[in-house]
Amino acid sequence: MEFTEWIRRRTDDQLRALVSARPELITPVPAHLEGLASRAGSPSAIGRVLDRLDRFTLAVVETLAVHDKPISKARLRTVLGRGLSEGKPEPELTAALERLRELAVVYGPDSALDLAPGVRKVLDDPAGLGPPAAEAFRHHPPEQLAEMADEIAPGTEGGGKQRLAAALAEPGKLIEDVSPEARAALEQLAWGPPTGRVPNARREVRLESARSPIEELLARALLAAIGEETVTLPREVGLYLRDGRIHRDLRAVPIPLEGAERDQKLADRTAAGQAFAFVRSVEELCERWSLEPPGVLRTGGLGVRDLKRAATDLDLPEWAAALVIEVAHATGLVAVGGDLDTEWVPTTGYDLWRVKPTADRWVILASTWLHMDRVPGLVGERDERDRPLNALHTDLRRGAASGVRTATLSVLAAAPGLAPTREAIAGRLAWEQPRRRGPLREQLLEFTLREAEQIGVTGLGVLSGHARAVLAGEDGAAVLEPLLPEPVGHVLLQADLTAVAPGPLTSDLNRWMTLAADIESKGGATVYRFGESSIRRALDAGQGAEEMLAMLERHSATPVPQALSYLVADVARRHGRIRVGTASAYVRCDDPALLDQIVADRRAAQLRLRRLAPTVIASRSSRAVLVDALRAMGYAPVAESLDGDVIITQLDSRRTEGVAPVRAAAPATGLAPDVAAAAVRALRAGDTAHLARREPVAAPGGQVPRSPATATIAALQDAIRQGVRVWIGYLDSQGNATSRILEPARMEGGYLTAYDETRAAVHRFALHRITGVAGLQ
Repeated sequence: MEFTEWIRRRTDDQLRALVSARPELITPVPAHLEGLASRAGSPSAIGRVLDRLDRFTLAVVETLAVHDKPISKARLRTVLGRGLSEGKPEPELTAALERLRELAVVYGPDSALDLAPGVRKVLDDPAGLGPPAAEAFRHHPPEQLAEMADEIAPGTEGGGKQRLAAALAEPGKLIEDVSPEARAALEQLAWGPPTGRVPNARREVRLESARSPIEELLARALLAAIGEETVTLPREVGLYLRDGRIHRDLRAVPIPLEGAERDQKLADRTAAGQAFAFVRSVEELCERWSLEPPGVLRTGGLGVRDLKRAATDLDLPEWAAALVIEVAHATGLVAVGGDLDTEWVPTTGYDLWRVKPTADRWVILASTWLHMDRVPGLVGERDERDRPLNALHTDLRRGAASGVRTATLSVLAAAPGLAPTREAIAGRLAWEQPRRRGPLREQLLEFTLREAEQIGVTGLGVLSGHARAVLAGEDGAAVLEPLLPEPVGHVLLQADLTAVAPGPLTSDLNRWMTLAADIESKGGATVYRFGESSIRRALDAGQGAEEMLAMLERHSATPVPQALSYLVADVARRHGRIRVGTASAYVRCDDPALLDQIVADRRAAQLRLRRLAPTVIASRSSRAVLVDALRAMGYAPVAESLDGDVIITQLDSRRTEGVAPVRAAAPATGLAPDVAAAAVRALRAGDTAHLARREPVAAPGGQVPRSPATATIAALQDAIRQGVRVWIGYLDSQGNATSRILEPARMEGGYLTAYDETRAAVHRFALHRITGVAGLQ
């Protein structure tokens, strides 16, 4: 049976399963099923579907590829059974064939199974076997092939290539006659790869003149030269050396995962703690970058010093800080902004994310990490040009990242309560996706396991319950919420100007404490220290002394120490007595004696101050430089606007427009059911039109219908009354003639409204562009 006809005979359910598993076949939707079959046989589409097959299913495809003709399921079972290291091929063979039929890689009944067109071309060396002899020697001159056939198969008839192929079909006698060294060379190529490099491979060699093992094999046609320095082992020779086996050490099921048994509840609680910490790290990063945003490098990305500073502020290793930064950026919480887009600042989307419950915030971050194509683990490494890879740089994108994360978590999901070793996971992935192996995937696996533990996707190496829900598309926040620590709304103020948070603070209290105090240490309890600079920072943000003391009294489980009250009052008393504006910059103060003190200070020499009035000093420095310099000298100036108003630095003043966050990729099951169903309906309608237009009534073959205008209008009116389909010719906007299968609905205003079966949609057609109408058989 032809492959296209087999596709056409598939049921709608089977076609929906096909396009759901291989969505690339309907991007865009083909015009008919013949187009679908053609696209399914394209090299790119075949490569994609083969990359999704596990080791045993791929072995089934390779076994069929080795056979040039269709074979029965019984024969396939026997051949596969020879290569199994243990067990039998059933029932896995039946399941594999069903999947391959669903994917349209294999077609036909069990008595005559065959590969879809194009699969054999994509599998150049199936199972590590070389090309058949007829193909391996196709580039040799006919005279050379005839001479080789005369030497190894004297007395046979036919062309040189056919005689060689016939002799190699049973190569046992030829192999037995070679030297032990030549036999060893054959054994090295037997299980692949079947090619090797030798000098002057194409030179003509006779049996009597062969001096080396390779020349001996070339003279006997046991090796074929396919390039100036490349030889290959013909498939027939390889199968003989393998004793008829196509695979060895094949397994119908993967090796069980090895690892440590863990208590699932303990793992969930551990992961929940990590999830909470990760959410707070992202929040703290954004809050710090609200006040002091780092700059953007000229080449893009974040500077090494800024990364180190972020790691220190977050009390995390640099790789973990890079992970926090990258996930925040991919989620749309951090983007390029500021003047001339030269700073990394939080986005407006951060404010929306911050007010959500902690569990919902974690789900957003975890989903983003799972689907983003950026690889934070590469930060600090060097590219091909020996340039460092910085955080937030565009070169951190890797297309395979999301797939490796999903595949890795799927392996963990299949082993609840087990923390598999890295080697066991790598082995399972190699079995599930044997065509997707390489150093990059090994590196991505290592990054995935490390980052999953840091984010809270895994705990103690075990996939958490809330991560399992996210992976399955369920409500992971509902699973995580009961496991999160309860935020506390108070701190313990101490006489040494420190405050101890006995647990994770509420979001608002945490933001206020970060503003008014500096974090001294983290751990089971966070220690904050109040100082002159932190108090001034809060005052710069618009806080008043009474407001700050009231906030401390309201959220402290202990009385406010007298030393802290004095500190707040003293800093507030001095804060703002000196005003700095823009002249270039000026200093204004109601106390002339204080300005005398500033002018007389030797440290102010670099500011080049000039007295304009008893209460005003001018400077050539900018306002920002002048404010920082005076603060370094021990004063407490504030900046003021052109109108004389104090400029208050709000905590959330640095914002930029958010970038689109990473969206979830298509689910593992493929297309949404309604999309697949609509695509199948369009394919069926288009195929009907495609077949129907081959046998039109009253129209020459291969031409569109043509009829007089009056006859066309009358035929369309009759079709509307009778509710039948018609076949029309139609000129598009470029004047090209096309044909359509229509169900006319109404005709008015010079247009025909009809259901176009060719495109499975309702369209309006200009009557003057319809060339003619014909009936359908």
